[in-house]
Amino acid sequence: MATIYLFRHGQTTFNRDHIFTGFKDTPLTPLGVRQAQKIARLLKAVRLDIAYQSRLSRSKDTLAPVLKSHPEIQKVITDDRIIERDYGDLSGQPHQKIIDKFGQKQFDIWHRSYRITPPSGESFADVEVRVSSFIKYLKKLYHRQDINIAISAHGNSIRLFRKIMEKASIKDTCSWSIPYDKVFTYKI
Repeated sequence: MATIYLFRHGQTTFNRDHIFTGFKDTPLTPLGVRQAQKIARLLKAVRLDIAYQSRLSRSKDTLAPVLKSHPEIQKVITDDRIIERDYGDLSGQPHQKIIDKFGQKQFDIWHRSYRITPPSGESFADVEVRVSSFIKYLKKLYHRQDINIAISAHGNSIRLFRKIMEKASIKDTCSWSIPYDKVFTYKI
């Protein structure tokens, strides 16, 4: 049986500054670098065989300290089914600017609604479709193997990964804050 070690990238400049990030690339802050190093320490005693990341630098830069302490990793695979939610036209916009222009209620709907998409973006339901495809792929590929898989993902892809693996409600899923320095472990 395979084991997944799933973690969020460290804090980025957009996270720190409360800017919708989506598919935009933004570097880790010094705190984000320390959070990535903490993830590496949390996983130090675990044998890791394969790692997954998205194409975004924050995913790769968070995975880097993990890779440094795990020379046994056979392969690093980039898979954008675990990429952040696309915030569409909101990407790159400060949260406060959206609140000022559209109001807190509309901001909350776009930010945390399960089915409603921000303009030209993705809903949580949309992200769940691609994350579900990724989980099915992992289960099919690795379920009969004694293998440990590190996954450096994003807050909203982890939100939906957790929903699926933990059989969580939509209400719970939409309310979660995904920490930068925690590892979620699942058997597949």
